Amino acid sequence: MRKAVINDRRIEKGEPTVEQAETNEKVLVFPYLIFIEFVVALAYAVMLVLWSIFLKAPLEEPANPTVSPNPSKAPWYFLGLQEMLVYFDPWIAGVLLPTFIILGLCAIPYLDRDPAGSGYYSFKGRKPVIIVYLFGFWILWILLILTGTFLRGPNWNFFGPFEVWDVHKVVPLVNVNLSELIFIKWLGVGLPKLWFLREAPGILTVLAYLVIPPAILAKTVFKNVFKKLGAVRYSILVMLLLVMVALPIKMYLRWAFNLKYLVAIPEFFFNI
Repeated sequence: MRKAVINDRRIEKGEPTVEQAETNEKVLVFPYLIFIEFVVALAYAVMLVLWSIFLKAPLEEPANPTVSPNPSKAPWYFLGLQEMLVYFDPWIAGVLLPTFIILGLCAIPYLDRDPAGSGYYSFKGRKPVIIVYLFGFWILWILLILTGTFLRGPNWNFFGPFEVWDVHKVVPLVNVNLSELIFIKWLGVGLPKLWFLREAPGILTVLAYLVIPPAILAKTVFKNVFKKLGAVRYSILVMLLLVMVALPIKMYLRWAFNLKYLVAIPEFFFNI
């Protein structure tokens, strides 16, 4: 980011970018680069050794397969996915969302063909892309890892920063599905026996979320983006954005309305 800001300032002054200015400068990999990398690696090794000396990490007894620790947490780099399981079904949080993350990152070079800012670091030339990426990385990934590490205690209950992790803390389960919210609470009738009638509001809501916003955005905010990318690449881009935004939307619905699933079909083990 620092070099991107420097390049933006140099372009405003009519000067070449840092990468263009360094094109004609040749620096040998050995000994200059190798020496710097060796010093950095040595410093990190010393830091890890000192950390391991002062860090209290006693060996515990062999694991007991009949006893699970409470809280039972995944390694820190998977805590983001474990936190997603609070809001989504396992097939979404553990399979679908990670797949979309990987495919989305792979698709970026093929979706964005704008030559501006290509070949050098630039923030102004890639401002929307960089902002979306930083939001997804810091808010939807790093923040979830920090939440799972420091704010999730016994029984995966939520604890404040200075709250004692009480293993006996009991939180009432008041989460309801969208079908229960509509038919029982709002309409005051029982749930339909047929699953497709019961889950019709949720299915229509999900389909509307995936179909209506792309059409509206193509005519308004993303009008120029649609013309530049074309229908296929635009559809892929908007679909990736909608899937990414679905995570904070579902989190908000859980916090504000205790909404568990938009679509709940236990007959086929399918929940959204």
